[in-house]
Amino acid sequence: MNVLIVESSKPLAQLWQRHLQRSGANVWTAYTQDAAFELLETRSFQVIILDVVVENDSALAISDIAQFRQPEARIIFVTNTSFFSDGSIFNLCANACAYLPSSTPPDDLTNMVHHYARAP
Repeated sequence: MNVLIVESSKPLAQLWQRHLQRSGANVWTAYTQDAAFELLETRSFQVIILDVVVENDSALAISDIAQFRQPEARIIFVTNTSFFSDGSIFNLCANACAYLPSSTPPDDLTNMVHHYARAP
């Protein structure tokens, strides 16, 4: 299973990456929109963990490119803000499968990644 993490906070991205790798996932990390675009062009992902607020970039642009290039990839949105707390993110991104706080325990996030990677 290939997972892409798009998160501006390197310590948080690395924490998630370690947990996912211990569970057997292949994990790539992008800290910027451009890095995410490049990975979406060169790799195939089953699940993308995408921070709603990617510093100085657009999470919705990243999700649009993911939807275009990899329509089967499931996107788990994470955030430490109240953006889209009304659930509207699911109307904006057809690939969205979950919306979680960034403070979600890494083990719980890992379990969700495995669940959505198996989901049809």
